[in-house]
Amino acid sequence: MPVTPDPRRPRIFGIGMNKTGTTSLTEALRALGFNAFHWGGQTVTDLVAEALKNGRPLLEGLDPTLDAFSDVHILARNYELLDEQYPGSKFILTVRPIDSWIQSRTKHVLLNRERKTAGTYSGKFLEVDEDGWRAEWRQRVDGARAYFEGRDDFLEIDLTAGLGWDPLCTFLGRPTPKQEFPAANSALDRRKKVLAEAELDKEARETAAEKW
Repeated sequence: MPVTPDPRRPRIFGIGMNKTGTTSLTEALRALGFNAFHWGGQTVTDLVAEALKNGRPLLEGLDPTLDAFSDVHILARNYELLDEQYPGSKFILTVRPIDSWIQSRTKHVLLNRERKTAGTYSGKFLEVDEDGWRAEWRQRVDGARAYFEGRDDFLEIDLTAGLGWDPLCTFLGRPTPKQEFPAANSALDRRKKVLAEAELDKEARETAAEKW
């Protein structure tokens, strides 16, 4: 029988904000052989929030075979507690130029609005709040930089700078893959997703009409 790994073992935590290459980071970690998890939606947020509320290890309700996490906001915000609960873990702060990040977030909101109109989005990320976003950025990025200053278990990386595999592989002690570094969830990818969802919705309506 497969042996369940130690649930308190060190992990890899992506603690950057969304729209900083978290999907690309997840795919890169998978290419390096890690069982990496991205986002997870409200279900995962609720599980972690319950553990946080009850003073339990934050990953307690999640799959114990997972090695790495990114874009799980409630985890990323609680990097200090993760550092305490999972000693020996590594932390990756993905960043990008802040104006570019604001622009990317704004585009994401506009696409979410389109998806909501089409009936394919039920989330709450629907408002542009540049001042609030900048404050959120400073709190996360400046806070992480200060907390992990001088430590070798922390990597800050701008995946939009085209640095390739070297920084990540060096940090994690993994050989460089032959494949190109992933570039996932671009604005074009999201636009294609919206159009595909709209087309599927159209086909569903036409099929329902034919049945009548």
